[in-house]
Amino acid sequence: MTAHREIQDEELMGVAQDPEQAQRLHRSLRTIADTTSLDPDLREMARSVLSGGIDIKDAFQDPRYTEAVYQRMHEIRRAADERTYAEQQQSKARFAEWDARQEADLDRERAERDTPVHGSGRTRAGGTADGPGRSAQR
Repeated sequence: MTAHREIQDEELMGVAQDPEQAQRLHRSLRTIADTTSLDPDLREMARSVLSGGIDIKDAFQDPRYTEAVYQRMHEIRRAADERTYAEQQQSKARFAEWDARQEADLDRERAERDTPVHGSGRTRAGGTADGPGRSAQR
């Protein structure tokens, strides 16, 4: 997938409420696209959105994709209902660990994106230290 064009976080702002949510949605789509154990329709939807082949709003309204999402939600719910109390507690602990790792990854990505590259006048986001598309006045 990396050989093809991939949308930017900003292209998800039609459904995201802020840039942070767009970034999380983008990461989630990548995870779905790369998880071989998921329904092929879900993976196809994620790949199509990531490549720009379908707008995320259209993907949410496509009956094939929404059926795949509802089916997966049903499977998750059924599995959750069948867990013992001990399994529920283990699951909560694993989720807390996973969530902490995700937050750390997002913090790292934010810091990398927002940290200027010293010596070149360029930021990691591709603009200049003076702003996007502007040259530093010397």
